Parts: sequence; C-alpha cells; structure tokens
Amino acid sequence: MNKSFSSQSLLITGIILVSINLRTSIASVGPLIPFIREDLGLSNGLAGFLTTLPLLTFATFSLFAPGIGKRLGMGRAVFLAIAILTLGVVVRVLDGVVLLFLGTALTGIGIVIANVLLIPLIKVRLPEKLGIMTALLATMMSLFAAIAIAVSVPLAVDLNLGWRGSLAFWAIFMIIALIIWIPQLQRPKASLHQVTEPAKNVWKSKLAWHVTIFMGAQSIMYFTVITWLPDMLISRGWTPSQAGIVASLMQMVSLIGSYFAPNLLIKLREQTGVVKAVGAGYLIGYLALFIENELLTYVALAIIGLCMGASLSIAYTLISLRTAEDQTTAKLSAMVQSSGYYLAALGPLLFGVSLDLFNNWNALIYFLLLFAAVFTYFGMLAGRDRKI
Repeated sequence: MNKSFSSQSLLITGIILVSINLRTSIASVGPLIPFIREDLGLSNGLAGFLTTLPLLTFATFSLFAPGIGKRLGMGRAVFLAIAILTLGVVVRVLDGVVLLFLGTALTGIGIVIANVLLIPLIKVRLPEKLGIMTALLATMMSLFAAIAIAVSVPLAVDLNLGWRGSLAFWAIFMIIALIIWIPQLQRPKASLHQVTEPAKNVWKSKLAWHVTIFMGAQSIMYFTVITWLPDMLISRGWTPSQAGIVASLMQMVSLIGSYFAPNLLIKLREQTGVVKAVGAGYLIGYLALFIENELLTYVALAIIGLCMGASLSIAYTLISLRTAEDQTTAKLSAMVQSSGYYLAALGPLLFGVSLDLFNNWNALIYFLLLFAAVFTYFGMLAGRDRKI
C-alpha cells in the first residue's frame, strides 16, 4: 500500500512538473522579441513567426502523438516529448537564425506530444483523480505561462543573462521533470498500447466534431484576446503599462476557472449547464467592452478571464468524458488539439484583416461575440451525456 501510494505520488508530481513546462518556452519569447530581432537582424515578419511557428507545429504534430504513445507507451512517450522540448530550448539559443527556428520547431513538437498524451494518461492511471488532475494540468500551464511572461525581461536584463540565457533558463525545470518522470518509463499494466477494444474513428463522429469546434472557438477567443486586447485598450487612451497590467490580471483570474471547472464537470451527468453559464459570462463580458469606462472594463475583463480559464479546462475534461476507450481518448485529444491550434493561429490573423478593412476596434468585440455564440452552441452539443 505504501509502495502504491509512493508510486502514485511520484506520478502526480511528475504530471505537475511536466505541465509547468508546456507553455514556458512559448510564453517567454514574446517579451524578448525586440532583443532577438536586434541581435539577429530579423525582420518584423520573421520575428512574429517565432510565436506562430509553435502553433502550426502543435496543429501538425498532434496528429502523430497517439501513434507515438501506442508504440512506446504513454510514460515513455511523455519522457521523449520533454527530452525533445529540452533539446529545442537549448538548440534555439545557439548561434544563428536557422538554429533559432529549428529549436523553436522542436519545442513545439515536444510540447504537443506531451499535451496530447497527458489527458489519456491521467484517465488511465489516475481515473479517480480525473477532475483534480485535469484542473492541475490546465492551471499549472497557465500559471507558469504568466510567470514566464513576467520574468523573461528581468532575467535577460537585470540578471544579465541576455535573451539566450533567459530562454535557456527554463530548461532547468525541464531537466527536473525528466528526472522525476524516470519511474514512469516502465510500462504499467494499464497502458495505451494495451487496449481491449479498438479505437473509434473520431473523424467520422459528429460528437467528436462538436468537441473539436468547441475547442476551436475557445482557442480563437483566447489567442485573439491576448494578441489584440492591449492594442484596443491603448487605442482608447490607456498607457501601454496599464494595458499590460490588465492583460496580466486577466490571465491570473483565468486560473480560478482553470482549477475549479473540471472538478465540477465530472460530478455532473451532463455538462451543458456549465457551458451555458460560461457562454453567458463571455456574452456579458464582451458586451460590457462596448462601454468605454475604466472600472467597467476591469470588471468585464475579470469575467472574460474567468471564462477563458474555465473554457480550456472544460475542453480538456470533455475529451475524457466523451470517450470510452483509452486509444479513442488519445485520438480525440489529437483531433481536438490539432484543429484547435490551426484555428488559434488563424483567429488573430482574421481579426487583423477585419481591422484593416473596417478600422474600428468595436469589430474586435463583434468578432469575439460571434465565436462566443459558436462556443456555446457546440459546447451544449458536446456537453450531452454521450460517448463516441
């Protein structure tokens, strides 16, 4: 019993350590782009591609993750993923533009393999803790992304690490995660490669598409908001500092939704009511942004932040709840995240085009309201008590 408890504790610790590494290598880049651009002589287009490349890598390589997990076993596949991520973080801070982009691509491959497989791994090895572990996965990802954004420049400037040292700093946590994950390299009895029933074809399932479009809508809203919100606030007379602070606060509030949503969802036979509540929150928050009042804007963004955190956790939880077989869970996770990240990469671009066409920041609010409606509709369909 003590041995089993110890093994479970190591697994939980390992999952937490892996999850904190799934966003830091991306989030740490944005604040350092001016330093990277100046040092390497990058154009604005190439500098911007540094943040787009991981999303495209996520979308493409997530489709291969279930096959890797089936061949190696989930534990070994996650270890490989973090090793690839660590290699990418090191390679991109070596000399030259080619290595910068090669390393960035490797970080994306490592992240997405781990991201896709952690959900079915939790379902298989910790089924009684599905809610709390899904909550921790989403919350720790978001928390350390916010930390990485906050400390990137201080690491580079105040500690004199430069942009290379600042980006390489996060490899420390990845190495720790690899060490703690070593016990999971041994295949357990309940493993992804040992399934008694064949996986369903998720691409032919209406329910799978409902979950996927739900994930896509929340991804578009999230990445569009974090990309364009500061600019919108600055256009209304806020200082860049104020806009940055309120965007960070919104991210911090999102942690509340990330943590509490999964524990609520798994207790319910159907999740449609929770989706309706979150959809209503988005509606209230976005509509309030039409009114240019500073206090009301803070309240609106707090509501939106809460909904954003809950949305990601709901999407992750529905992947587990809507599938019966472990391999189907992995395939749905890949499908949902692949489509979601393609849409995430497209969302900010689509709004940028609409801003050029209409030159009106209210277009951002209408854009977000449209996808809030899509989110709510398909979330209600995905929230019904059914299995793929």
